[in-house]
Amino acid sequence: QVQLAESGGGSVQSGGSLTLSCAASGFTYSSYSLTWFRQAPGKQREGVASIGADGSITYAGSVRGRFTIFVDNAKNTLILEMHTLSPEDTAIYYCAASQGVNSWTRFNPRAYKTWGQGTQVTVSS
Repeated sequence: QVQLAESGGGSVQSGGSLTLSCAASGFTYSSYSLTWFRQAPGKQREGVASIGADGSITYAGSVRGRFTIFVDNAKNTLILEMHTLSPEDTAIYYCAASQGVNSWTRFNPRAYKTWGQGTQVTVSS
């Protein structure tokens, strides 16, 4: 069974850092597009950072320079390092994986078939 499980969320003060992890079971990350999404209350789910199946990396403008996405291949775990957090980063963060995602759709939630359950990130001012 293909599953994703996030961990690492929590509460932090503005300017702080958190690292999120997304462990895969039932499949390996190679040949998959992997993306972190987030959803704040009352807002649509938005793409934050993505690794394409070809290894290319894309960041949303709002997090570029502050967030880093990478895969720990030894652990088959997707990582999102987040620094200089602000209250605007408060949201539930989800990891998602799918094959067949192209550069035009990598931040489109409907392009992804497999999702984690989400982990809450709260940043206080």
